[in-house]
Amino acid sequence: MARFSANLGFLWTDLSLPDAIRRAKAAGFEAVECHFPYEVDEAEVNAALDETGLPMLGLNTIRGDVAAGDFGLSALKGREDEARAAITQAIDYGHAIGCKNVHVMAGKGGDERTFLSNLAFAAYEASDVGMGVLIEPINQRDAEDYFLCEVEQAADYVEVIGAPNLKIMFDCYHVQIMQGDLMKRLEAHLPAIGHIQIAAAPSRAEPDEGEISYERLIPAIDAMGYDGFIGAEYRPRTTTDEGLGWMTAFSS
Repeated sequence: MARFSANLGFLWTDLSLPDAIRRAKAAGFEAVECHFPYEVDEAEVNAALDETGLPMLGLNTIRGDVAAGDFGLSALKGREDEARAAITQAIDYGHAIGCKNVHVMAGKGGDERTFLSNLAFAAYEASDVGMGVLIEPINQRDAEDYFLCEVEQAADYVEVIGAPNLKIMFDCYHVQIMQGDLMKRLEAHLPAIGHIQIAAAPSRAEPDEGEISYERLIPAIDAMGYDGFIGAEYRPRTTTDEGLGWMTAFSS
């Protein structure tokens, strides 16, 4: 049976991160994940995680200079020092809160050799503290010219690096927009997938509308043998609490 994780980068954004963790527990989620928690004191996050018993599954490396258009740094040639500082920051913060994985954001444009070098660095550094590294294909409609945009590209990089703690974050929303054929791609790449996320396509709202039939896809993922969490990374149509009916329907 599917187990769902609340992505607090999009859900309960009106609350502090510690309070959002508590609300996720009350709503029935079995894990949490986040985007950029670095301004929140680690002790406060730990207190909420300890209180709820929820695991923190992942956080992102910083995007860089957002005002200048940055959306990640790790594939950007000439900015290796910034990228590695962001990776180190994510690993250090993640380790302090017991986070399972760090998502290394590639960025727009970029260079394959640079990305591979930074991924190798991230996998090595994360392994020292028992953390995983995730890379996520992101659609180029929402993030124009994002360097990592297809599942097969990500699978190639996982194979080239060959680190056991480097996996793919398979976001069904992004993959549907760029490539589609979700069931076949999940089945083909399941051994290299470390986390799955869901949202409606094309709206990125709750996963109970649009062109992806999650009522069929989620049981298919379970039948494939995937034993991880499924991350709810969507933008609520109204409030987070008002839109949670999908979770009960998909858990039954």
